Amino acid sequence: MNLYSFAKTVVYAALKPIYRFEVIGAEKFPKEGGILLCSNHIDALDPPVVGINAPRPVNFMAKEELFHIPILKSILPGVNAFPVKRGMSDRDALRRAIKLLKDGEVVGLFPEGTRSKDGTLGKGFSGAGFFALRGEANIVPCAIIGPYKPFRKLKIVFGEKIDIQPYRDRKASAEEVTEVIMTNIGQLLDQYKKLK
Repeated sequence: MNLYSFAKTVVYAALKPIYRFEVIGAEKFPKEGGILLCSNHIDALDPPVVGINAPRPVNFMAKEELFHIPILKSILPGVNAFPVKRGMSDRDALRRAIKLLKDGEVVGLFPEGTRSKDGTLGKGFSGAGFFALRGEANIVPCAIIGPYKPFRKLKIVFGEKIDIQPYRDRKASAEEVTEVIMTNIGQLLDQYKKLK
């Protein structure tokens, strides 16, 4: 068992009894090919929660400062995290994410860029569309439906794959693709918030 699988098992065992995950749509998740997994962002626990419930290993960007902490700098690469410099255009991180997608990996992204304070879906940054187009990767929208309260159900909903090829063929902009992503996440939130 590699570090990613071990960490996934341990974190799942720790969080599942507290947040009572209900995972919806995992059976539709593409089994191969580059996937940009885009989710809403409501809590600091979103990356591990999405990661442990996704059917395939997920690569996440993590702020570079974390890679300077002695214990974390050894663990983070093993759990598929890679550094990004915040507040600037980090070309190395951009290239890394695009390469992972072209190599058929899953890259996790929170297009809003920051956590929503009231749980409503914010505007997505165009970087999400940029990664999908440049990485030639299909998109899977994801909705986390909270709140994160102990012993309350937390839903993680994986939506239908969004085929990126038609958007690439007609040279759609990153902004347009991001808007499509956010619309799909919003539809998942609207649909599954109503279901108890």
